[in-house]
Amino acid sequence: MGERLNAPALGYAAAILSGATMLLLGILGNLGIYTAGVQMMQQWHVFFSLSITGIIAGIFEAAVVGFVYGYAFGRIYNRFV
Repeated sequence: MGERLNAPALGYAAAILSGATMLLLGILGNLGIYTAGVQMMQQWHVFFSLSITGIIAGIFEAAVVGFVYGYAFGRIYNRFV
C-alpha cells in the first residue's frame, strides 16, 4: 500500500508558495523587472495590481487558490493510493 499525503499540509504549503510568489512578482514589477510575468498575473488574477493593496489582495487570492488546488490534489491522490 502506498503512502498517503497529508492533504491539509499540502494545501498550506501550496498557499504559502503561491502567496510568496505573488509578493515576489509585486516587488519585481515595481522595480521594472519581469514585467511580462507581472502582466500575466494581472490578467489571470482579479485582485492583483502593482499597488500595495493590489499586491496584498493578490497574495490572499493566490493563497486561497493555492490551498484549494493543493488540498484537492492531496485528496484525489489519496483516493487512488
